[in-house]
Amino acid sequence: MSQEIAKESTVIPTAVLGIFVLKCNTVRQRLNDFFCYEPVILIGSTAIAIHLAHKLYNRVPNDGVKKGFMRWFFRNVRKFPFVKKQVLAELQKTKDTLHGDMLKLMKGKRKPDEFEYILTLPPVGAAPDDIIRNLKEYMELGNYSWKNGSVSGTVYHGGDELTNLNVEVFRLSAWTNPLHPDVFPGACKMEAEIVRMVANLFHGTSRTCGTVTSGGTESIILAVKAYRDYAIQEKGIQYPEILVPVTAHAAFDKAAHLLNMKISHVPINPVTCQVDISKMKKMINSNTCMLVGSTPAFPHGCMDNIEKIAELGIWYGIPVHVDACLGGFLIAFMQPAGFVDIPVFDFTLSGVTSISADTHKYGFAPKGSSVLIFRDISYKHKQYFLQSDWPGGIYGSPTLAGSRSGAIIAGCWASMLYFGQNGYIDSTKRIVTAARKIAAGLRQINAIKVMGKPLLSVVAFTSDKFDIYQLSENLNKRGWSLNNLQFPASIHICLTYCHTAEGVAERFVRDVAEEVEFLLKDPNMKVSDTVALYGSAQQIPDRSLIQEITAIYLDTFYSTEVEVDPPSQLCTKNRKKT
Repeated sequence: MSQEIAKESTVIPTAVLGIFVLKCNTVRQRLNDFFCYEPVILIGSTAIAIHLAHKLYNRVPNDGVKKGFMRWFFRNVRKFPFVKKQVLAELQKTKDTLHGDMLKLMKGKRKPDEFEYILTLPPVGAAPDDIIRNLKEYMELGNYSWKNGSVSGTVYHGGDELTNLNVEVFRLSAWTNPLHPDVFPGACKMEAEIVRMVANLFHGTSRTCGTVTSGGTESIILAVKAYRDYAIQEKGIQYPEILVPVTAHAAFDKAAHLLNMKISHVPINPVTCQVDISKMKKMINSNTCMLVGSTPAFPHGCMDNIEKIAELGIWYGIPVHVDACLGGFLIAFMQPAGFVDIPVFDFTLSGVTSISADTHKYGFAPKGSSVLIFRDISYKHKQYFLQSDWPGGIYGSPTLAGSRSGAIIAGCWASMLYFGQNGYIDSTKRIVTAARKIAAGLRQINAIKVMGKPLLSVVAFTSDKFDIYQLSENLNKRGWSLNNLQFPASIHICLTYCHTAEGVAERFVRDVAEEVEFLLKDPNMKVSDTVALYGSAQQIPDRSLIQEITAIYLDTFYSTEVEVDPPSQLCTKNRKKT
């Protein structure tokens, strides 16, 4: 009986297949009777199918089908009148809140009727003393004092002697521009010396080369451009792709956006907070033009396994970029400072082809300087922009900017010479010791979990007992300015030289412990609107809505309005004076 059933189950599909083939032959015969040229039909239909498939492939967004579909879906959902009305109302409320908060910062100690923006050029130039008096008032605005070590990152040194040195350096070099090497060869000489000093710090060779850039973001964008052009011109890759850890700096996403490239994010190990090397290996494909590792990654302060990433680079023939923008001028001095638990990360590894390091962070240079170093000049040439057919003359620029401030280069050069190896070793020892003291203290606090194994200056922590953003806000009220993180919800403190002052690390741990004790008494307490907004942002599936809110926040920096619409009168034309 079972054999008969099995026989019938094979006969039915065979019969269906036979009918289908017969129908196809009938259609084929009718087409041949009409067109008479079967080869033409086959070739033409194949060409059309390939063309349509190619057009469809090109419409796939660089960040993938899923994210592209989500954007399309929510964009169309928001077109429904009732949805659109609700979204616009909530965005307006958010705008008013953010604008109001920014106005409070801008007003400072001034009374409402005394506050104004300068909106037009004065008819007569202002006196220098008046300008300096106004400048001092502007510089005193804000809620936090970075000088007492209460601010995460932001100002990395700020000592009086270093400040005075850079004031004099700026006076001597304010009008210099390395775009004109015949006029300002000294600026070019200083840049070349900065690059060589940094190359030697990272164990480069005589072929190691680089440039001074305006910051870590520009260093990263130029590295991505160099590897994109190298992949296209030297390896014949038509659509180069970037492969980065999910914790890599957002500047890589910005580079991919600006250069119209696909970027793929490799998950991290949730325990170590390092990139998952096995998953990175699986995600490599024939279009991968660069691999990235961070030392450390900004969110959690943990170092990726650069040695393993470099091995992947060698095996697959893919350049490897080390993002040391944050920690480059710490990690280079860790061993001399007595920290022997630091893994190899630099040009000692043959698979590492470039490193970016911010001199304006732990290099203590004035803001606006970073260094991008390549193992070989063949990569660096792909970073350049060269135009040989411009009527204005042959044009070439090594970085994104044409004109650059020679004063920033001079300040970077002077700061590096001021500290020297001994100065950087001493500052590294102080900063890393303070960071590890804080990490050890946080681990002793009930309900606090330190994320990964922070080896340098960033300590991230979270909790599963209460809303971590409420802890962040409570610490803000005590004068601490910290960084809120997401996916998962957490916060971090980035230690600078300011945090090495006596008692700062102990004060931070003590304040965290006291606020945690308070929150544990009522872990479900009602949170503020700001905390609720940041916490709920992770749960909103429409990420374009979060981007709109971020854009509104950025708009507040440039607003010169001194009034805010009342939330209850969102559509009124008359605006109430603050």
